[in-house]
Amino acid sequence: MTDDTDDISPGAWSALIVEDDVDAGAFTRTVLEKHLGMRTVMAGDAESALAALQAESFDLVVIDVELPGRSGLQILPEVHQLAMGVPIIILTAHKRVDYALDALRGDVDDFLVKPVDVELLVERATTLARRGRAWRDANSTKTVLAVGAHPDDVELGVGGALAAHASTGDRLVILTMSGGSVGGYAEARYLESKAAAEMVGARLIHLGFEDTHLDPARGPITAVEEVIREVRPDRVYTHSNHDRHQDHRAVHQAVQVASREVGDLACFQSPSSTIDYRPDRFVDITDHLETKLRMLQAFVSQAHRPYMEEDIVRATARYWSRYAQSRYAEPLETVRSTMLMLPAADRMSAHGVRGEPGYV
Repeated sequence: MTDDTDDISPGAWSALIVEDDVDAGAFTRTVLEKHLGMRTVMAGDAESALAALQAESFDLVVIDVELPGRSGLQILPEVHQLAMGVPIIILTAHKRVDYALDALRGDVDDFLVKPVDVELLVERATTLARRGRAWRDANSTKTVLAVGAHPDDVELGVGGALAAHASTGDRLVILTMSGGSVGGYAEARYLESKAAAEMVGARLIHLGFEDTHLDPARGPITAVEEVIREVRPDRVYTHSNHDRHQDHRAVHQAVQVASREVGDLACFQSPSSTIDYRPDRFVDITDHLETKLRMLQAFVSQAHRPYMEEDIVRATARYWSRYAQSRYAEPLETVRSTMLMLPAADRMSAHGVRGEPGYV
């Protein structure tokens, strides 16, 4: 088994620094940002630190012992509760045995005495952040972003995979780039998209780019970047570049650029995919095909299209199952993968476990 954590870019890490001394905090922040490219958040006291941990996730927490109010050692139980699995480095200007013992009892990952050597801090922060990210990837739920050019693109491509993600508690976001007015009334298609998204508990973000005129350089890249910055996905699904539809290719290109810091990017099949579409991963949707069909039935305005017919959808999923150990499957082209992005409940084996949205 290889250590996939070696592929995690330090620049994608984030750290919470809990330090009331301005100069000491600036030193730690400079080291982590300059040497590791980490995004850092500063907190000057215990309560601010706990509030930050409630608001977002971090890969590393660096805490000074002597804080105003409650000490860094006193808040360790709450830090562990709010940031399960996240490594903790304790810093102190006082080389005291009782501090070291309390830190040990508090299950911290490292105890460093100031002034801290730059190389030592870089080495320990790198090792611990990598370990923490790997633990979180293996044990936490994920945020999944699926990006389509038009309403129903995502549901056709990965409706089953999204249903499987939902069954394990993963957070889902569907981003639709255009209103689909060329293929029907935009307002009606928005309501259809909303109904389909609600079936898997997904948040729907519906943008207003013009159908058939999507150009990656004229807004889509920035728009997708803004969504990614907000939702911080662990995995992204989108169109393949091997597609006859110009909007699909444009969205693929925009997403590939905008998601450059996301570890997992995979491309789904569309009715307009060309013979050059060559999937290398297959998602078992056996237990979720019926949900996918219900999602597609929400698109009443598109019911006349052959590719929306139930027997076509079912037959397509049955065909792709020949490459998987399942009855029904959805195909994916992998652009990049950390292979750590598996659903929270029972992370999948290399061949996939029935009903879960991992890679086969």
